[in-house]
Amino acid sequence: MSKKLLQRSSLFVLFILVASLALAGCGGGAPAKPEAKPLKLTLYCGLLEEHMAKAVQEFQKDTGIKVEAVRMSSGEVLGRIRAEKNNPKASVWWGGPADAFIAAKQEGLLEKYESPNAAKIPAKFKDPEGFWTGIYVGYLGFSSNAKLLKEKNIPVPQTWQDLLRPELKGQVSMANPGASGTAYTMLATIVQLMGEEKGLEYMKKLNEQIKVYQKTGTAPARMAGQGEVTVGLTFLHDAIKYQEEGMKDLVLSAPAEGTGYEIGAVAVIKGGPDQEAAKKWVDWALSKKGQEFGQKVGSYQFLTNPEANPPKQAEPIKNTKLIDYNLDWAGKNRSALVEKWNKAIK
Repeated sequence: MSKKLLQRSSLFVLFILVASLALAGCGGGAPAKPEAKPLKLTLYCGLLEEHMAKAVQEFQKDTGIKVEAVRMSSGEVLGRIRAEKNNPKASVWWGGPADAFIAAKQEGLLEKYESPNAAKIPAKFKDPEGFWTGIYVGYLGFSSNAKLLKEKNIPVPQTWQDLLRPELKGQVSMANPGASGTAYTMLATIVQLMGEEKGLEYMKKLNEQIKVYQKTGTAPARMAGQGEVTVGLTFLHDAIKYQEEGMKDLVLSAPAEGTGYEIGAVAVIKGGPDQEAAKKWVDWALSKKGQEFGQKVGSYQFLTNPEANPPKQAEPIKNTKLIDYNLDWAGKNRSALVEKWNKAIK
């Protein structure tokens, strides 16, 4: 063999040897796939702080998905996702009256997602196009301080007109309808009951009775329970929680003319950063376990999943007289109605 041919053969053998060592260093197989990025989730929540915190813990335990949750009233959540429309920071909106979700859908802020678990939810509790799904139902009513009523010789309020009694001037509390879904439900209820003109006139008169407008819908019941006001306008299930926490002077009632109600909802925020994790949260929230979980932390709403057991604590209010509340109208007219309310009370 010539010297030149021998050099070429040696170089070829050396190349094969280096290549073999390289493959051996990689385990002799295909390159390892990078590990899947762990899922995480950011959500905006309209439920009670304790309910939110415990649900997050349970969901993380069930799925391994890390969750960051921010508690706000419904009006605040709607305002936040409007402001973040071009760069969403969260992927799920969980809890709060569905009229705000309807407004968000109308503005293109929600992502359509029909969870497999949504099939179990009756049609009256969900968006027909799949943009939001109801998780609970809550009834609006009066939370009064029995001790203060007795001192003022006032009977437990039984009608909307009872709130206008002269003895209650400065002794009624409700939240601001622009910020609170609870208070907006009350405003929409009054307008649906009385008509727009008479309804806004009523709200103007009621304004004279209000001690202070609260930021959240749960605060008026707490204030009544603590004796800071005589009557608070709130969802009755929130007042039941305060009764259980020791506010024994709280007495619940609902207007004889009929009252409005909320369908608390869950939805995926359009363009949010964690869509896969968001869908898993929606699935969990609509499940039997996800809906029943609230009872463990003092959330006593009626539930939308027929397989979920409703809270026994809510039994006393299950026969509350409800109006034929037009949820779709309330959602589509939210901004305009709040603006008319603002003008009426000023």
